[in-house]
Amino acid sequence: MKVGSVDVARIGLGTNRLRHTPENVAFLRVAVDAGICMIDTAHSYTSGESEETIGAALSPVPAGVIVATKGGIGGPGRGRPEVLRDEIEQSFAKLRSDRIGLYYLHRVDPETPIEESLAAIATYVDEGRIGHVGISEVTVEQIERARRVVPIAAVQNHYNLSERKHEAVVDYCTEHGIVFVPFFPLRGAERPEPAAIARRHGVTPQQVALAWLLRRSPMMLPIPGTLSPAHARENLKALDLTLTDAEFAALR
Repeated sequence: MKVGSVDVARIGLGTNRLRHTPENVAFLRVAVDAGICMIDTAHSYTSGESEETIGAALSPVPAGVIVATKGGIGGPGRGRPEVLRDEIEQSFAKLRSDRIGLYYLHRVDPETPIEESLAAIATYVDEGRIGHVGISEVTVEQIERARRVVPIAAVQNHYNLSERKHEAVVDYCTEHGIVFVPFFPLRGAERPEPAAIARRHGVTPQQVALAWLLRRSPMMLPIPGTLSPAHARENLKALDLTLTDAEFAALR
């Protein structure tokens, strides 16, 4: 799969619990060595420690790896251009980088038109400091508005076996070649159906949940969060799991 111009594996890593410790710095390096190419963070995660840890572990960012971060969450007014510019500059500093591969508008601000928020991010694209732009927790209508301002490489919405309100967004992204990044991708794995399928394949229910997402759309790129090298490798093995038509239908 390509995110912008970069080929990446279709399983990434979410880092919303990542604290700045030597153990987590080492973990990130192991995860990348294992084959994870998409590292997902945000200005708000662990009060900035997530970005700081990634900066300590992966600066300069290895070839073939994308670090994606986000800004503009926390309440009305957080999507104002001046707020976003401040958060972007902080992210550059914490990530120890003068370029961010993928930058998301974390939430659409109810007080700021999405066009104004994205125009602020687009100036960094024009300067070559942001490679690609994404948006998070959006509708199809908001994606279409966003695409009139700047090319949208990725959409990150809440989606998994249990949460399906964004089916239309998944279909839209599939049709238009936009990467769909489901957050909380492992929720629903505790249901009886994934467990039964997992037993038949000799895998974990979490791997079944990821395999279902991967089959749901060729543009799907889940970002399960973990702080364990073993779990990161286990998540990557879901790339090798193929569900039957009947199994996919039973989960859907």
